[in-house]
Amino acid sequence: MKNIRVFLFIGGSVFAISMIVYFYQIFYTANILPGQNREPAVIRIPHDATIKNVTDTLQKYDLISELVPFRFVSKAMKYNENIKPGLYVLQPNMTNIEAVRYLRSGAQSPTKITFNNARTLKDVADRITPRLEVTPDEVLDAIYDKELLLSLGLDSMTVKAIFIPNTYEVYWTLSAKNLVRRMKKEYDNFWNDIRKQKAEKLGLTPYQVTVLASIVESETIKVDEMPKVAGLYVNRLNKGWALQSDPTVVFGCVEEGVVAEFTDVKRVLNKHLEVDSPYNTYKYSGLPPGPIRIPSTQAINAVLNAEKHRYMYMVASDDFSGYHHFSKTLREHNIYAAKYQRALNKARVYK
Repeated sequence: MKNIRVFLFIGGSVFAISMIVYFYQIFYTANILPGQNREPAVIRIPHDATIKNVTDTLQKYDLISELVPFRFVSKAMKYNENIKPGLYVLQPNMTNIEAVRYLRSGAQSPTKITFNNARTLKDVADRITPRLEVTPDEVLDAIYDKELLLSLGLDSMTVKAIFIPNTYEVYWTLSAKNLVRRMKKEYDNFWNDIRKQKAEKLGLTPYQVTVLASIVESETIKVDEMPKVAGLYVNRLNKGWALQSDPTVVFGCVEEGVVAEFTDVKRVLNKHLEVDSPYNTYKYSGLPPGPIRIPSTQAINAVLNAEKHRYMYMVASDDFSGYHHFSKTLREHNIYAAKYQRALNKARVYK
């Protein structure tokens, strides 16, 4: 009888130790990105995801060694009942308990969104959403949500100005409406007291600076020339002259449906100048009602630091360098314009 008890005790002890070792291995054995020379990996868990969605993703991208132990730990720690959406960076040789604790915490890693050289808000939405859970259409819906815009002191026209090209750190799960709110916050931070004072000295509001910057950037791709171009348009505004900017005319043609795409107008002709649009700065003096593109910070700063001179006219240089000739008088401007036209005609002959 005594031998049986000893046998049972030993057997029970061995079983208990085996179970302890087994469960220890389940919880504490490296199971995520196992092996040598593995790099951290990103996993994206969308809203409404289930534990199956999570494990399927881990398995699909070869991020996990054994699924069953991970599922067991997830259930034991009730992670399967409360899946947190987000973007998470998994480290090599994480144990199941480390991985589940991390994913269950919801402490997702940020991602970066970048947009520049964008003409429209659709361009912006298309460029940033690959790094977000939301779709371009959801972003555009939020951008033009009247209730949201009203709460931010914006409207369907002025909202375009809050998207200042830069790189922003956000969470992958950022909602479309919170994205708009974030851009408004960044816009307010950008327009600090120094920039506001510079705008005021020009007799412009921050929004008007953005509108003018969009024209300046559409006129020249040369950053070092932007302050001079800005100064020219400031001169025209101060004298009450029409800006006579070709890019605004093209924008107006697209807005009015005269042409489908901006690239459809290779050269502004008299028929384009006749289009009745508030963006036609040949017909209407002053600034157009909104930006004709999403201007860069370089263009905005170029307007704020507009060069002081007496130039009133400009025309593309006849050397096709991308720079312009600037003139104070119409007579001088016509000479440069004729030189450019001759160079253009000559270039066509040799094509």
